[in-house]
Amino acid sequence: MIAVRIAPDARMIVVAAPSCFESRDSPETPRDLTRYPSINLRLPTYGGFYAWEFVKDGEEIRVRVDGQLAFNGVPQMLAAALDGYGLAFVPEDVGAKPIAEGRLVQLLADWRPRFPGYHLYYPIRRQPSPAFTLILDALRWQS
Repeated sequence: MIAVRIAPDARMIVVAAPSCFESRDSPETPRDLTRYPSINLRLPTYGGFYAWEFVKDGEEIRVRVDGQLAFNGVPQMLAAALDGYGLAFVPEDVGAKPIAEGRLVQLLADWRPRFPGYHLYYPIRRQPSPAFTLILDALRWQS
């Protein structure tokens, strides 16, 4: 098999509506997240709720958050966070625009984990079809 990178590395971030912190301070460490209403991501292939992962200075932490909302997709989590229902753990590129607009705030910025970007895996062939080569060249990530 051959692996070709088709996307850059990704980061996950914790976001929330500014209204979530009108009557309380923001969390200072990932362990503090258990005291805040959060929006869970249910991953059927993961076996339940996703434990939020954090990394800082070589220290890795996984936190299981509590909250009354759980979704199967990131768009729904983002919408709930924008409506002030709690903290959400979303890909950085998804939260970037609402953060820039002031509709969300980013929390624990120094704990952002990095995940490998998407790759396309395909079997080795001596002469791939011209159509496949064209698609592969279009998708190949240029760093």
